[in-house]
Amino acid sequence: MTEFSNRSTRLFGIGYPIIQAGMIWASGWRLASAVSNAGALGLIGSGSMYPDVLREHIRKCKAATTRPFGVNVPLLYPDIDKHIQIILDEEVKIVFTSAGNPKTWTGVLKEKGITVVHVVSSSKFARKAEEAGCDAVVAEGFEAGGHNGREETTTLVLVPAVAEAVKVPVIAAGGIVNGRQMLAAMVLGAEGVQMGSRFVASEEASSHLNFKQAVINMEEGSTQLTLKQITPVRMIKNKFFQQVQEAEHRGATAEELKMILGRARAKKGMFEGDLEEGELEIGQAGALLNSILPAGDIVKKVWQEFMNGLAEPLKKL
Repeated sequence: MTEFSNRSTRLFGIGYPIIQAGMIWASGWRLASAVSNAGALGLIGSGSMYPDVLREHIRKCKAATTRPFGVNVPLLYPDIDKHIQIILDEEVKIVFTSAGNPKTWTGVLKEKGITVVHVVSSSKFARKAEEAGCDAVVAEGFEAGGHNGREETTTLVLVPAVAEAVKVPVIAAGGIVNGRQMLAAMVLGAEGVQMGSRFVASEEASSHLNFKQAVINMEEGSTQLTLKQITPVRMIKNKFFQQVQEAEHRGATAEELKMILGRARAKKGMFEGDLEEGELEIGQAGALLNSILPAGDIVKKVWQEFMNGLAEPLKKL
């Protein structure tokens, strides 16, 4: 495949403007290195890792690829200071932050020459990330899986709004699993895409096979954004989801919802494969997937679809 050059590929030193999201319980060193070896950007998802586990994954990723890779750091998780110190100690070159204030750590990371990208759900937060010194932003629409924006702004609306609001490169995320959607995002003003759900359904993802199968068996409407009183999260409708919905409908407090959520609910679902009692975080676009593929094949397939879309005449105009 012929490699591509724009601001995002030059920023990260990659061949294709495709970023694999740092999903909890799915994005270990095997997935990140496979994506990076294919010419895209792989990210280690630190949100489900203890500090010593993160260090191990960074070192294994370095051994498995000579291409650029990064670490995704959700700022709402505990041990963030320890995670940041490990990233500095291990000389990671690229960090994506999310779910928090970018001002907190961007300066510290930039002082060490690290490229910093922040995930945002609005133009307002995109401007704040740019002001904090971030090199790029990920504009993530509420079609995305996992923790999400309360405003419920769709990718189709969010991407052009953010592209208008900031000067740094914009990476589109939320509901993107194929090259045609990637092309649409680029037309809207993005200079790359970040995909989570597509890479969850990959051979190298560390998530449980039961969860991967549940993703490729999805239909439209299989997921919903919920738990807005705590932290909004999109997940598959299962027994646990119904329990949350019933509690919310009867007016449960945030404290009661936290008790229902309990501990390690996401691990139970996505890593251990409990499809009824676990929290199954995934985006709406899982409904477009029907296969579990090697990560390298996913990169090739998405890029070929993108190039085909560029070459195809606008027949319907």
